[in-house]
Amino acid sequence: MDLKKMFGVAACAILAACGDDSSNDPLTGPGATDTTIEALAECTAPAFLKEGDKVALVSPSYTTPDSNIQKTADVLKEWGFEPVIGKNVDKLDAGKYAGTAQERADDIIAALKDTSIKAILTNRGGYGSIQLADLIDPKLVKDNPKWLIGYSDITTLHAMQTKAGVMSIHGTMSSSIAKTGGTDDNSTILRDLLKGEVPTYKVPKHKYNQKGTAEGILVGGNMATFVPLVGSDIDVFQKDGIILFMEEIGENLRNIDRMFNSIELHGVMENVKGVILGEFVDSGTDLDYESAEAMLSQYLKKYDIPVLCGFPAGHDDVNLPIVMGAKVKIDVGDDGSTLAFDIDGDKKTIDTDKLTEKTSLSKALLKMLAGKIFKLEE
Repeated sequence: MDLKKMFGVAACAILAACGDDSSNDPLTGPGATDTTIEALAECTAPAFLKEGDKVALVSPSYTTPDSNIQKTADVLKEWGFEPVIGKNVDKLDAGKYAGTAQERADDIIAALKDTSIKAILTNRGGYGSIQLADLIDPKLVKDNPKWLIGYSDITTLHAMQTKAGVMSIHGTMSSSIAKTGGTDDNSTILRDLLKGEVPTYKVPKHKYNQKGTAEGILVGGNMATFVPLVGSDIDVFQKDGIILFMEEIGENLRNIDRMFNSIELHGVMENVKGVILGEFVDSGTDLDYESAEAMLSQYLKKYDIPVLCGFPAGHDDVNLPIVMGAKVKIDVGDDGSTLAFDIDGDKKTIDTDKLTEKTSLSKALLKMLAGKIFKLEE
Protein backbone atom coordinates (compact mmCIF):
# COMPACT_ATOMS: atom_id res chain seq x y z
CA MET A 1 0.00 0.00 0.00
CA ASP A 2 1.40 3.41 -0.87
CA LEU A 3 2.13 5.84 1.97
CA LYS A 4 -0.72 8.23 1.22
CA LYS A 5 -3.30 5.45 1.22
CA MET A 6 -1.82 4.04 4.42
CA PHE A 7 -2.04 7.43 6.12
CA GLY A 8 -5.60 7.83 4.83
CA VAL A 9 -6.69 4.50 6.33
CA ALA A 10 -5.10 5.40 9.65
CA ALA A 11 -6.85 8.79 9.65
CA CYS A 12 -10.22 7.17 8.98
CA ALA A 13 -9.71 4.74 11.85
CA ILE A 14 -8.89 7.56 14.25
CA LEU A 15 -11.95 9.57 13.17
CA ALA A 16 -14.21 6.54 13.56
CA ALA A 17 -12.91 5.96 17.07
CA CYS A 18 -13.84 9.52 17.95
CA GLY A 19 -17.50 9.03 17.04
CA ASP A 20 -19.77 9.98 14.15
CA ASP A 21 -20.16 13.70 14.84
CA SER A 22 -19.43 15.13 11.39
CA SER A 23 -19.20 18.63 12.86
CA ASN A 24 -15.87 17.54 14.34
CA ASP A 25 -14.59 16.02 11.09
CA PRO A 26 -11.68 18.12 9.83
CA LEU A 27 -12.34 16.88 6.31
CA THR A 28 -16.08 17.64 6.07
CA GLY A 29 -17.05 19.72 9.09
CA PRO A 30 -16.87 23.50 9.63
CA GLY A 31 -13.48 24.90 8.72
CA ALA A 32 -12.64 21.90 6.53
CA THR A 33 -9.53 22.42 4.42
CA ASP A 34 -9.80 22.16 0.65
CA THR A 35 -7.30 19.44 -0.27
CA THR A 36 -7.52 20.13 -4.01
CA ILE A 37 -4.03 20.65 -5.42
CA GLU A 38 -3.70 23.97 -7.21
CA ALA A 39 -2.67 23.76 -10.85
CA LEU A 40 0.61 25.31 -11.91
CA ALA A 41 -0.12 28.40 -13.98
CA GLU A 42 1.43 28.95 -17.39
CA CYS A 43 4.27 31.43 -17.19
CA THR A 44 4.82 34.68 -19.06
CA ALA A 45 7.03 34.43 -22.13
CA PRO A 46 9.73 37.14 -22.14
CA ALA A 47 10.03 39.19 -25.31
CA PHE A 48 12.05 37.66 -28.10
CA LEU A 49 15.31 39.37 -28.94
CA LYS A 50 16.01 41.68 -31.85
CA GLU A 51 19.17 43.00 -33.44
CA GLY A 52 21.29 44.95 -30.98
CA ASP A 53 19.63 43.65 -27.82
CA LYS A 54 21.88 43.06 -24.83
CA VAL A 55 22.57 39.62 -23.35
CA ALA A 56 24.12 39.32 -19.90
CA LEU A 57 26.79 36.69 -19.25
CA VAL A 58 26.72 35.54 -15.61
CA SER A 59 28.25 32.75 -13.53
CA PRO A 60 25.76 31.55 -10.88
CA SER A 61 27.73 28.41 -9.99
CA TYR A 62 31.31 27.37 -10.63
CA THR A 63 33.89 29.68 -12.16
CA THR A 64 34.58 29.83 -15.89
CA PRO A 65 37.84 30.80 -17.60
CA ASP A 66 37.75 34.36 -18.92
CA SER A 67 38.81 33.08 -22.35
CA ASN A 68 35.61 31.02 -22.64
CA ILE A 69 33.44 33.97 -21.66
CA GLN A 70 35.18 36.20 -24.20
CA LYS A 71 34.72 33.60 -26.94
CA THR A 72 31.01 33.41 -26.18
CA ALA A 73 30.79 37.21 -26.16
CA ASP A 74 32.22 37.17 -29.68
CA VAL A 75 29.62 34.59 -30.76
CA LEU A 76 26.82 36.74 -29.34
CA LYS A 77 28.11 39.66 -31.41
CA GLU A 78 28.01 37.44 -34.51
CA TRP A 79 24.40 36.64 -33.66
CA GLY A 80 23.62 40.36 -33.62
CA PHE A 81 23.45 40.80 -29.84
CA GLU A 82 25.49 42.97 -27.49
CA PRO A 83 27.14 40.98 -24.69
CA VAL A 84 27.28 42.41 -21.18
CA ILE A 85 29.70 40.49 -18.94
CA GLY A 86 28.80 40.39 -15.24
CA LYS A 87 31.23 42.33 -13.08
CA ASN A 88 31.84 39.38 -10.74
CA VAL A 89 32.44 36.55 -13.23
CA ASP A 90 36.20 36.69 -12.64
CA LYS A 91 35.87 36.19 -8.89
CA LEU A 92 36.83 32.96 -7.15
CA ASP A 93 35.50 31.67 -3.84
CA ALA A 94 36.22 28.39 -2.05
CA GLY A 95 38.40 27.34 -4.97
CA LYS A 96 35.42 26.65 -7.26
CA TYR A 97 32.61 29.21 -7.05
CA ALA A 98 32.56 32.27 -9.29
CA GLY A 99 32.55 34.53 -6.26
CA THR A 100 30.52 34.45 -3.08
CA ALA A 101 26.84 33.60 -3.25
CA GLN A 102 26.00 37.30 -2.90
CA GLU A 103 28.41 38.30 -5.68
CA ARG A 104 26.96 35.68 -8.01
CA ALA A 105 23.42 36.76 -7.14
CA ASP A 106 24.34 40.42 -7.61
CA ASP A 107 25.23 39.83 -11.27
CA ILE A 108 21.80 38.29 -11.89
CA ILE A 109 20.05 41.04 -9.94
CA ALA A 110 21.91 43.70 -11.94
CA ALA A 111 20.90 42.02 -15.20
CA LEU A 112 17.26 41.85 -14.11
CA LYS A 113 17.22 45.53 -13.15
CA ASP A 114 18.88 46.69 -16.37
CA THR A 115 15.98 47.30 -18.76
CA SER A 116 18.29 47.22 -21.77
CA ILE A 117 19.27 43.59 -21.07
CA LYS A 118 16.82 41.16 -22.64
CA ALA A 119 18.34 37.76 -21.81
CA ILE A 120 20.67 36.19 -19.26
CA LEU A 121 23.05 33.48 -20.46
CA THR A 122 24.78 31.46 -17.76
CA ASN A 123 28.43 30.59 -18.27
CA ARG A 124 28.39 27.11 -16.74
CA GLY A 125 26.83 24.90 -14.11
CA GLY A 126 28.65 22.81 -11.56
CA TYR A 127 27.21 23.61 -8.18
CA GLY A 128 26.11 26.67 -6.21
CA SER A 129 22.89 28.02 -7.70
CA ILE A 130 20.87 26.72 -4.77
CA GLN A 131 22.76 29.24 -2.60
CA LEU A 132 21.16 32.06 -4.60
CA ALA A 133 17.53 31.03 -4.17
CA ASP A 134 16.95 33.25 -1.11
CA LEU A 135 19.04 36.14 -2.44
CA ILE A 136 16.97 37.00 -5.53
CA ASP A 137 13.58 38.62 -4.98
CA PRO A 138 10.93 36.67 -6.95
CA LYS A 139 9.07 39.96 -7.53
CA LEU A 140 12.13 41.28 -9.34
CA VAL A 141 12.03 38.24 -11.62
CA LYS A 142 8.30 38.58 -12.18
CA ASP A 143 8.42 42.31 -12.91
CA ASN A 144 11.37 41.96 -15.31
CA PRO A 145 10.68 38.90 -17.45
CA LYS A 146 13.84 37.89 -19.32
CA TRP A 147 15.05 34.69 -20.91
CA LEU A 148 17.42 32.90 -18.54
CA ILE A 149 19.41 30.18 -20.28
CA GLY A 150 21.36 27.21 -18.93
CA TYR A 151 21.14 23.62 -17.75
CA SER A 152 22.59 21.26 -15.14
CA ASP A 153 22.96 23.24 -11.88
CA ILE A 154 20.98 26.09 -13.50
CA THR A 155 17.92 23.87 -12.94
CA THR A 156 17.53 25.71 -9.62
CA LEU A 157 17.19 29.04 -11.42
CA HIS A 158 14.65 27.57 -13.83
CA ALA A 159 12.52 26.62 -10.82
CA MET A 160 12.99 30.15 -9.46
CA GLN A 161 11.81 31.63 -12.76
CA THR A 162 8.84 29.27 -13.04
CA LYS A 163 7.81 29.98 -9.44
CA ALA A 164 7.91 33.71 -10.25
CA GLY A 165 5.78 33.10 -13.36
CA VAL A 166 8.43 33.61 -16.05
CA MET A 167 9.51 31.14 -18.73
CA SER A 168 13.19 30.22 -19.14
CA ILE A 169 15.29 28.10 -21.49
CA HIS A 170 16.96 24.84 -20.53
CA GLY A 171 19.78 24.88 -23.04
CA THR A 172 23.44 25.18 -23.87
CA MET A 173 25.68 27.53 -21.89
CA SER A 174 28.61 29.82 -22.47
CA SER A 175 31.25 27.14 -21.86
CA SER A 176 29.76 24.89 -24.53
CA ILE A 177 29.17 27.72 -27.00
CA ALA A 178 32.81 28.77 -26.63
CA LYS A 179 34.01 25.25 -27.40
CA THR A 180 32.05 25.03 -30.66
CA GLY A 181 32.09 28.65 -31.75
CA GLY A 182 28.31 28.64 -31.64
CA THR A 183 27.97 26.69 -34.88
CA ASP A 184 26.55 23.45 -33.45
CA ASP A 185 22.84 22.59 -33.51
CA ASN A 186 22.43 23.25 -29.79
CA SER A 187 23.64 26.83 -30.24
CA THR A 188 21.96 27.70 -33.53
CA ILE A 189 18.55 26.40 -32.43
CA LEU A 190 18.94 28.41 -29.20
CA ARG A 191 19.86 31.49 -31.24
CA ASP A 192 16.79 31.06 -33.43
CA LEU A 193 14.55 30.49 -30.40
CA LEU A 194 15.77 33.71 -28.80
CA LYS A 195 14.86 35.49 -32.04
CA GLY A 196 11.33 34.05 -32.04
CA GLU A 197 11.55 30.75 -33.94
CA VAL A 198 9.84 28.22 -31.67
CA PRO A 199 10.75 24.57 -32.32
CA THR A 200 8.42 21.60 -32.41
CA TYR A 201 10.52 18.50 -31.93
CA LYS A 202 9.98 15.15 -33.61
CA VAL A 203 11.68 12.38 -31.63
CA PRO A 204 12.35 8.79 -32.82
CA LYS A 205 10.51 5.92 -31.19
CA HIS A 206 12.07 4.41 -28.09
CA LYS A 207 11.50 0.97 -26.62
CA TYR A 208 10.75 2.37 -23.17
CA ASN A 209 8.17 4.91 -24.34
CA GLN A 210 4.65 4.84 -22.95
CA LYS A 211 2.08 5.88 -25.52
CA GLY A 212 -0.38 8.70 -24.99
CA THR A 213 -0.93 12.43 -25.22
CA ALA A 214 -0.64 14.98 -22.43
CA GLU A 215 -0.51 18.72 -21.88
CA GLY A 216 0.95 20.57 -18.95
CA ILE A 217 3.56 23.04 -17.73
CA LEU A 218 7.12 21.91 -18.31
CA VAL A 219 9.27 21.70 -15.16
CA GLY A 220 12.32 19.77 -14.03
CA GLY A 221 15.85 19.35 -15.36
CA ASN A 222 18.83 17.78 -13.65
CA MET A 223 17.54 15.33 -11.04
CA ALA A 224 20.27 15.88 -8.45
CA THR A 225 19.51 19.61 -8.66
CA PHE A 226 15.70 19.70 -8.61
CA VAL A 227 14.95 16.91 -6.12
CA PRO A 228 16.29 18.99 -3.16
CA LEU A 229 13.93 21.81 -4.20
CA VAL A 230 10.80 19.76 -3.44
CA GLY A 231 9.22 21.32 -0.36
CA SER A 232 11.26 24.53 -0.67
CA ASP A 233 10.06 28.07 -1.41
CA ILE A 234 10.68 27.48 -5.12
CA ASP A 235 8.94 24.12 -5.28
CA VAL A 236 7.04 23.96 -8.59
CA PHE A 237 6.71 20.19 -8.51
CA GLN A 238 3.81 19.80 -6.08
CA LYS A 239 1.40 21.67 -8.32
CA ASP A 240 -1.06 19.86 -10.54
CA GLY A 241 -0.79 19.71 -14.32
CA ILE A 242 2.95 19.40 -14.87
CA ILE A 243 5.07 17.68 -17.49
CA LEU A 244 8.21 16.47 -15.72
CA PHE A 245 11.55 16.51 -17.54
CA MET A 246 14.45 14.56 -16.04
CA GLU A 247 18.11 14.11 -17.03
CA GLU A 248 21.32 13.19 -15.24
CA ILE A 249 25.05 12.59 -15.60
CA GLY A 250 27.57 10.65 -13.54
CA GLU A 251 25.06 9.41 -10.96
CA ASN A 252 24.87 5.66 -10.44
CA LEU A 253 21.57 3.86 -10.81
CA ARG A 254 21.17 3.56 -7.06
CA ASN A 255 21.25 7.35 -6.67
CA ILE A 256 18.83 7.86 -9.56
CA ASP A 257 16.54 5.28 -7.96
CA ARG A 258 16.77 7.11 -4.63
CA MET A 259 15.95 10.47 -6.21
CA PHE A 260 12.95 9.14 -8.11
CA ASN A 261 11.57 7.40 -5.04
CA SER A 262 12.06 10.64 -3.12
CA ILE A 263 9.81 12.60 -5.46
CA GLU A 264 7.27 9.77 -5.30
CA LEU A 265 7.23 9.94 -1.48
CA HIS A 266 6.67 13.69 -1.70
CA GLY A 267 3.60 13.09 -3.87
CA VAL A 268 5.06 14.75 -6.95
CA MET A 269 4.03 12.00 -9.36
CA GLU A 270 0.37 12.51 -8.46
CA ASN A 271 0.59 15.89 -10.24
CA VAL A 272 2.47 14.68 -13.33
CA LYS A 273 0.52 14.42 -16.60
CA GLY A 274 3.48 13.20 -18.64
CA VAL A 275 7.21 12.53 -18.39
CA ILE A 276 10.12 13.39 -20.67
CA LEU A 277 13.31 11.45 -20.05
CA GLY A 278 16.34 13.27 -21.44
CA GLU A 279 19.91 12.06 -21.57
CA PHE A 280 21.25 9.85 -18.78
CA VAL A 281 25.01 9.85 -19.23
CA ASP A 282 27.41 7.51 -17.40
CA SER A 283 24.71 6.14 -15.10
CA GLY A 284 26.81 3.17 -14.04
CA THR A 285 26.05 -0.53 -13.74
CA ASP A 286 25.60 -0.89 -9.99
CA LEU A 287 22.09 -2.33 -10.48
CA ASP A 288 21.06 -4.97 -12.98
CA TYR A 289 19.30 -2.71 -15.48
CA GLU A 290 20.22 -2.05 -19.07
CA SER A 291 20.05 1.70 -18.49
CA ALA A 292 18.55 4.42 -16.31
CA GLU A 293 15.61 4.58 -18.73
CA ALA A 294 15.01 0.86 -18.29
CA MET A 295 14.93 1.26 -14.52
CA LEU A 296 12.73 4.35 -14.49
CA SER A 297 10.31 2.81 -16.97
CA GLN A 298 9.58 0.06 -14.42
CA TYR A 299 8.38 2.69 -11.96
CA LEU A 300 6.51 4.74 -14.56
CA LYS A 301 4.47 1.77 -15.84
CA LYS A 302 2.08 2.08 -12.91
CA TYR A 303 1.12 5.61 -13.96
CA ASP A 304 -1.38 6.05 -16.75
CA ILE A 305 0.63 8.81 -18.41
CA PRO A 306 2.70 9.13 -21.60
CA VAL A 307 6.46 8.79 -21.24
CA LEU A 308 8.74 10.22 -23.94
CA CYS A 309 12.20 8.62 -23.69
CA GLY A 310 15.45 9.60 -25.33
CA PHE A 311 14.79 13.31 -25.78
CA PRO A 312 18.18 14.86 -26.68
CA ALA A 313 18.58 17.33 -23.83
CA GLY A 314 21.01 17.18 -20.96
CA HIS A 315 24.67 16.27 -20.68
CA ASP A 316 25.36 14.74 -24.06
CA ASP A 317 26.51 16.00 -27.44
CA VAL A 318 23.03 17.08 -28.50
CA ASN A 319 21.41 19.31 -25.88
CA LEU A 320 18.42 20.96 -27.53
CA PRO A 321 16.77 24.01 -25.97
CA ILE A 322 13.41 23.49 -24.27
CA VAL A 323 11.24 26.14 -22.63
CA MET A 324 10.65 25.63 -18.92
CA GLY A 325 7.42 27.05 -17.49
CA ALA A 326 5.73 26.87 -20.89
CA LYS A 327 2.60 24.90 -21.63
CA VAL A 328 3.68 21.94 -23.72
CA LYS A 329 2.05 19.00 -25.45
CA ILE A 330 3.68 15.62 -25.79
CA ASP A 331 2.31 13.01 -28.16
CA VAL A 332 3.91 9.57 -27.87
CA GLY A 333 2.92 7.04 -30.52
CA ASP A 334 4.06 3.85 -32.18
CA ASP A 335 6.29 5.61 -34.71
CA GLY A 336 7.80 8.28 -32.48
CA SER A 337 6.92 11.33 -30.43
CA THR A 338 6.47 15.07 -30.67
CA LEU A 339 7.09 17.86 -28.18
CA ALA A 340 5.35 21.15 -28.95
CA PHE A 341 5.39 24.47 -27.07
CA ASP A 342 2.30 26.65 -26.75
CA ILE A 343 4.23 29.89 -27.30
CA ASP A 344 3.59 32.66 -29.81
CA GLY A 345 6.25 32.89 -32.49
CA ASP A 346 7.28 31.40 -35.80
CA LYS A 347 7.01 27.63 -35.64
CA LYS A 348 9.67 25.27 -36.98
CA THR A 349 9.59 21.47 -36.91
CA ILE A 350 12.91 19.84 -36.06
CA ASP A 351 13.47 16.12 -36.60
CA THR A 352 15.93 15.27 -33.83
CA ASP A 353 16.92 12.04 -35.55
CA LYS A 354 18.38 14.03 -38.45
CA LEU A 355 20.64 16.27 -36.40
CA THR A 356 24.13 15.41 -37.53
CA GLU A 357 26.09 18.38 -36.29
CA LYS A 358 27.61 17.17 -33.03
CA THR A 359 29.25 19.38 -30.46
CA SER A 360 31.96 16.77 -29.87
CA LEU A 361 32.39 17.80 -26.27
CA SER A 362 34.40 15.28 -24.28
CA LYS A 363 32.65 13.32 -21.55
CA ALA A 364 35.20 14.78 -19.13
CA LEU A 365 34.10 18.30 -20.09
CA LEU A 366 30.43 17.35 -19.82
CA LYS A 367 31.05 15.99 -16.34
CA MET A 368 32.99 19.14 -15.47
CA LEU A 369 30.03 21.28 -16.56
CA ALA A 370 27.80 19.16 -14.35
CA GLY A 371 30.11 19.63 -11.36
CA LYS A 372 31.02 15.95 -11.14
CA ILE A 373 34.64 16.90 -11.66
CA PHE A 374 36.32 20.28 -11.64
CA LYS A 375 39.26 21.54 -13.62
CA LEU A 376 39.87 25.26 -13.66
CA GLU A 377 41.86 25.04 -16.89
CA GLU A 378 38.77 23.80 -18.74
